[in-house]
Amino acid sequence: MLRLQDASVCFGAVRALDAVELEIVAGERVALVGANGSGKSTLLRLLHGLVEPSGGSVWRAPQRQAMLFQRPFMLRASAAHNVALGLWLQGRTWSAARAQAAEALARVGLGELAGRRATTLSGGQQQRLALARAWATGAQTLLLDEPTASLDPHAKREVESLMDAWASASDPGGLPRTLVFASHNLGQVKRLATRAIYLERGRVRADLPVDAFFDAERLRQTHPEAHAFLKGELP
Repeated sequence: MLRLQDASVCFGAVRALDAVELEIVAGERVALVGANGSGKSTLLRLLHGLVEPSGGSVWRAPQRQAMLFQRPFMLRASAAHNVALGLWLQGRTWSAARAQAAEALARVGLGELAGRRATTLSGGQQQRLALARAWATGAQTLLLDEPTASLDPHAKREVESLMDAWASASDPGGLPRTLVFASHNLGQVKRLATRAIYLERGRVRADLPVDAFFDAERLRQTHPEAHAFLKGELP
């Protein structure tokens, strides 16, 4: 699905990612964990193609991806038009795009707000709208950068539930969906991920199944950098 080989990203003199080796297969739920500045956001952008590698290579399967940001960009249009426009640009007729947008909004609990201007929605509603856009376009891989960091507890639970529902469903072709998200919320990582990747200064320092990642004694012995990060931060 996604593969990095010796991939690095530099912004001037700053090396944001350093010789990353990574492979993500279809159906995985991967959490990126690390301190601010560790490279999580850059890694997501590299996987999505928003930045190019300064060295090494990136391979992506020929499948549709979508990316959600901590503060999603909203067009100054209705919630329905925010979803339908992307479908129309993919070649659907406007009437078909509107119908599919209505279905996607209903799926995320925003059906009654379809006519509301997207920029007036709450932060949690905007994230649900962003998820509706991804759902409607038929994305098989969803990349999320701290999608619930600025939300209140209730909105966080709603967005988490939709992330889980999206990842649990197969795409229209019956293929498993892949979820990759960056999060500082370790409880969220436990609830949603099957695999945790710990980054430090642009390098992958641990890449483990979630159960192993949160096994403190095992982590201390095998990945001391990750253990030091988690120590005192477990929810």
